[in-house]
Amino acid sequence: MKKIAFKTREDYVELLRILCKPLKQYYSEHHAFLNPGVTGTHYGVKITGLEGFARVLWGLVPFWKSGGSTELDVCVLDGIRHGSDPQDSEYWGNFPDGSQAFVEMAPFGYGLLLTPERIWEPLNEQEKEKFNQWLFQINEHIISDNNWLFFRVLVNCGLKKVGGHYDGAQVEKDLNRIEEFYLGEGWYADGMTKQVDYYIGFAMHFYGLIYAHTMQNEDPVRAKRFKERAEKFANGYIYWFGKHGEALPYGRSLVYRFAQASFWSALAFCEMPVFPWGVLKGIINRHLRYWFSNPILDAEDKLTIGYAYPSLNYSEGYNSPSGVYWALKTLLILALPEEHIFWKTEEEPFPALDSIRVLKYPGMIIQRDEHGYVTALASGQEVSWHPVHDAEKYEKFAYSSYFGFQVPRSYFDIAQLAPDNMLAFYKDGYYHVRRQCKEVEISENRIRSVWCPCSGICVETTLIPKGNGHIREHKIVTEEAITAVEGGFALAWDEVEEVIDSVSESSVSLETLKGKSRIQLLQGYGTGKYVFCEANINVLYPRTVLPYMQYEIPKGETLISVYVEGIPKESKS
Repeated sequence: MKKIAFKTREDYVELLRILCKPLKQYYSEHHAFLNPGVTGTHYGVKITGLEGFARVLWGLVPFWKSGGSTELDVCVLDGIRHGSDPQDSEYWGNFPDGSQAFVEMAPFGYGLLLTPERIWEPLNEQEKEKFNQWLFQINEHIISDNNWLFFRVLVNCGLKKVGGHYDGAQVEKDLNRIEEFYLGEGWYADGMTKQVDYYIGFAMHFYGLIYAHTMQNEDPVRAKRFKERAEKFANGYIYWFGKHGEALPYGRSLVYRFAQASFWSALAFCEMPVFPWGVLKGIINRHLRYWFSNPILDAEDKLTIGYAYPSLNYSEGYNSPSGVYWALKTLLILALPEEHIFWKTEEEPFPALDSIRVLKYPGMIIQRDEHGYVTALASGQEVSWHPVHDAEKYEKFAYSSYFGFQVPRSYFDIAQLAPDNMLAFYKDGYYHVRRQCKEVEISENRIRSVWCPCSGICVETTLIPKGNGHIREHKIVTEEAITAVEGGFALAWDEVEEVIDSVSESSVSLETLKGKSRIQLLQGYGTGKYVFCEANINVLYPRTVLPYMQYEIPKGETLISVYVEGIPKESKS
């Protein structure tokens, strides 16, 4: 893809056109399905094709809203006609409880709310009825009790706006249930769970703001509430973003990449510059520049599955080749016309931000270094339904916008486990790591957690920010002698010979062209080591080396304390 400056509205239009262009050849004969790849999901090919068809709408609808058009427009209208017709060979289908298809109905609701003239009004009465009936299925089934409830809200509100058949009682019930997910300070949980991740920004708030904008006349009280919560959320969420445009890699669904900034786009769409317009624009512009400085597209300019580079290793079972187009939600800013103040304002840097900020509800202490990179000390989150590698995505001691985090290939071997910012115990032929916390306490300068990685072992860990890094204090109680390893930040490298090591019994320091990583033993007994990790396990870098301490822990109570730091290549310290 050609380099885009991401400064003007034309730059974002160009991005949309570039991303849409290669997709046209992957539509089915009557355009109801879009399958741009071959890797699988836990649902079937037809729903994957529906997913591809629908998710492109996250980018098309806002562009239509401002009067734009693309070469996919005809395909979309043709696909709706065929996909919603039960007698058609490309009928999207009737679905059981919990089907992924209900997720993919949300962009249609989005379209009905913002651009009915593109996907509703061109249909004849019979076609409208079929489309309505197909969408109405979402009211007749049980769906996931989390951000999915907003999908049903969008569909019903969209049908209401165009004079279709909808279920107002279901909308009220779903919105009331969503209220129960609210935690405070603008933060929700994604359902009745301890999970607080990017779904709060690119789902709970994104949909809440769409609702607030389109339904403010019908439901002014709730619309005002959603906007007030979004404003509170913005003041904490900004700490997840680094100075260079990157956001903190954390949690599931990282393959949605620049959807991380869709919340900021929704603020702009709703005329809510919580920060000055230039600051809001700067966050979005830098974010897109960051993403498209990385190899996230294939040779045809299609988005790939992965994060900073293509990889299936840390994807979930619901990540299809078309599902990644959820990222297009950030293009909601294309709904803003050329003369809007957002486009006319010069971008600005971040406002003054604290070097250390406690985020109570995500269970994080955010550190921002002198170069604007972000580290989150974390404890306490848990996803009750356990998506793949949930321990690594939610339960590490620290996450870094510069060093990323690692997802293992196995729990047998240290190189394949590669436990950056984790304490892992070797028992019964496996390494056992923190998967959930039994207790968590967070204060202004520390996070304390109690966790038990396996039977017979219990750990009390305290995380304390300090300088460029942090201190970890562990009180380990074990019923038998056991071996454990504790990793620092994984360090990227391009060629093996660039790795410079300094290893002693009590510390390991590594340096490459990408920076420095160090772990130093402050209390207890251990041996400093490092390992070249299995390739393609870090979300940011395909090759990493990991400094770690190895402990031989006796039966009973053991106290261990380490200092861990990672220094980006920009630093002179």
